[in-house]
Amino acid sequence: MLFKQQKRIRRHKKVRAKILGTSKRPRLCVFRSVKHIYAQLVDDEKGKTLAVASDLELKNKKKSKEFSSAKTSAGKEEKRTGKVVIAYRVGKLIAEKALEKKTEKVVFDRGGYSYLGRIKALAEGAKEGGLRF
Repeated sequence: MLFKQQKRIRRHKKVRAKILGTSKRPRLCVFRSVKHIYAQLVDDEKGKTLAVASDLELKNKKKSKEFSSAKTSAGKEEKRTGKVVIAYRVGKLIAEKALEKKTEKVVFDRGGYSYLGRIKALAEGAKEGGLRF
């Protein structure tokens, strides 16, 4: 019987076999723990990390937990609360850092996690911050 984390690692290995980050189009990989969320841009050809962002860098974390609303592509208004708001802001932060390095296009690596909740919010924050997947 496999545990949740072992299943996630197995899914992540399958995805990583197909995804490769280059210097022109680095890999935006996400790691989610129970308390925190991390994002980094990785150039797999050189084996270097180009930029890192996490919720530990956010200044007003307590203010970040308050809800914010955003419109989805379907025109619905979506409310974000708690950790989802923080993940969204981490996505915006990694987008700012990527644009400073003159990187606009990235390959999204969700790390074996489902594209829901915090992972989706981080991706949407990065997209609104100016990154293209």
